[in-house]
Amino acid sequence: MGEILYFPSPAAGARRREVPPRGERRAGSPPRSPDEDGRGREPLLREAYGDVLRDLRLDRGERLTDVAGRAAISPQYLSEIERGRKDASSEILAAIARSLGVTVRTLSSHATVRMARAGSSRVDLAA
Repeated sequence: MGEILYFPSPAAGARRREVPPRGERRAGSPPRSPDEDGRGREPLLREAYGDVLRDLRLDRGERLTDVAGRAAISPQYLSEIERGRKDASSEILAAIARSLGVTVRTLSSHATVRMARAGSSRVDLAA
């Protein structure tokens, strides 16, 4: 029924930058409205893909410029995708996935799981 998915392990000695999950405030930042921090709305697919891509990149200890260069896109565009600001085409997502050593299927699967976890905790059952 289920499939176990493995991510490549980070290279020895690779540094992982800690990024607070979406919705967590940094010290000293002003309070956000419910729409800004994702509470009270359904997560967007581009945000889930961005989170997964950033996690994969950081797990590998790579910089934006490294991954963007292999995917033949600008580091600025990759940054926008990772932050959930831009909708990437399927071709661009495939190029980024390849540059990170994963398949589009793996990328999509992890994004779907993130969306399911970020959604409402309420469960409706049909009779």
